[in-house]
Amino acid sequence: MATKAAVDEFLTHKKLALLRLSSAVKVMGGRLDDELVPKGYEISVVYLAEGDPGPHLDSVKGKVEGLIIATPKSECLLAAQQAVAAKMPRVWIQRGCESREGIELLEKNHIPVVCDECVMMYAEPVKSVHSFHRWIWRKLGKLAA
Repeated sequence: MATKAAVDEFLTHKKLALLRLSSAVKVMGGRLDDELVPKGYEISVVYLAEGDPGPHLDSVKGKVEGLIIATPKSECLLAAQQAVAAKMPRVWIQRGCESREGIELLEKNHIPVVCDECVMMYAEPVKSVHSFHRWIWRKLGKLAA
């Protein structure tokens, strides 16, 4: 579980990249960029898949303050490798997307990482189902403290 300090530090940065698998793969659940932009975040969507016609992480290198990884768990290590190569200053791995190898690679390269958390439960204002989910997690003691 991430600390509240790590979560808060990440969310103070408003220029973020959102790494998805590819532009052809349907996004599961809500689109993070659609929910984060109205909250004041500038989101650059980039894609992990080689050959994808969309932008890749190297296109935002030096232009963003952090990276949100929202890829399948099986691609977490590759996403972490690309984050290291692009010298991302901080990374948030969306809950359910994390792998031990990916987390360890980021930590080994001294990149602060938030994992095992959903960014939508912390990016204020928290609304809709995320607000209810956050309330449940707080009651269960699972919310970052």
